[in-house]
Amino acid sequence: MPSPKKVVLAYSGGLDTSVIIPWLKETYGCVVIAVIADVGQPEDFDAVRHKALASGADAATVVDVKTEFATDYIFAALRADAVYEGQYLLGTALARPLIAKAQVEIALAEGADALAHGCTGKGNDQVRFELAYQALAPRLRPIAPWREWSLRSRDDEIEYAAAHGIPVPVTREKPYSVDQNLWHRSAEAGVLEDPWREPPEDVYALTRSPGEAPDQPAYAEVAFERGVPTGLNGAKADPVPLIQTLNRLGGLHGVGRVDMVENRLVGIKVRGVYETPGGTILATAHRDLESITVDRDTQHYLTVIAPRYAEIIYNGQWFSPLRQAFDGFVDAAQRTVTGTVRMKLFKGTCTVVGRASPHALYRQDLATFGEDAVYDQKDADGFIHLWGLPTRVFAQVNPQQIRRGLRHPVR
Repeated sequence: MPSPKKVVLAYSGGLDTSVIIPWLKETYGCVVIAVIADVGQPEDFDAVRHKALASGADAATVVDVKTEFATDYIFAALRADAVYEGQYLLGTALARPLIAKAQVEIALAEGADALAHGCTGKGNDQVRFELAYQALAPRLRPIAPWREWSLRSRDDEIEYAAAHGIPVPVTREKPYSVDQNLWHRSAEAGVLEDPWREPPEDVYALTRSPGEAPDQPAYAEVAFERGVPTGLNGAKADPVPLIQTLNRLGGLHGVGRVDMVENRLVGIKVRGVYETPGGTILATAHRDLESITVDRDTQHYLTVIAPRYAEIIYNGQWFSPLRQAFDGFVDAAQRTVTGTVRMKLFKGTCTVVGRASPHALYRQDLATFGEDAVYDQKDADGFIHLWGLPTRVFAQVNPQQIRRGLRHPVR
């Protein structure tokens, strides 16, 4: 295979991508274009761009995709109630296909013949990037330095960076692998590789320790239209500032911390510490609003596809036909998910304390334990008789099978 002539690199300014630029140029003698996608991480993007150039990149471009991230990726997962293994709100997994999309767009515009990323051969992100490449630009060659070079560890990378005069925000004393964007912050590696050890407080950056959170709860009223968050505390809010505001509020009250051991796609179990304060508030509120606005059968089916939708995202299949097909169902299911949910935030907890909707299927006159004039309780006789027909017939034909557990069998 001929060496690539022009490579577009997904660049973050972190340890991995910082050393990849000189490695690409030394290995292939190619032009390197660094693409920095702004997905809401707290960076000085001008400084990151200059760092890429100082590291040897021939060009560096910052692309602001925060709004697209919120509306087309985060909110799509939110509407589907997608949570991986019951805990992870998919902050990193959602960002990767969008970053890859921005990378591909620049590669096509610049006439590049290869795409590169800084993902390790053990992780999920290599799959997420390269499946996006295959969907969007299958003719471009993917380059994954971690699967090619002789560097075997982060210590090797630190030494390589020092030899090439590249400053990196990682030390041997604090070697966390951190990813942060508009939706979350994750931390792996270092002391976290011992699943028995409690995460030290310096792992966290978005959330206050619940024990140090305010002694008085905070309340937030989140408005939704067709399953999409649209307002906060009675005022309309655009997607990005809405998430940012909830991140600050939830973080102040210690909401959104998750310490979990998850199953990576490649078969490795890994421990991750996640902070998703705003996402925790929104996900909790959205699921609760569905409880009063979606009919029983549709609501139950949403709970069936939600973990599968989460797996699709986690496993890098964002651009798959299956996700698009699921979106058709989700769009239909969310037509009535409009209303407001009142949340109580206190010492790390996020609790729904009220909900209202113009499409509410909850009727007090039906649900009441008091006297009512709309429900005839005698109707339950026929319903139960018909509902139990299959059970009754089976028991009549197979009496010993169905009654085996009785202490005193009926004769």
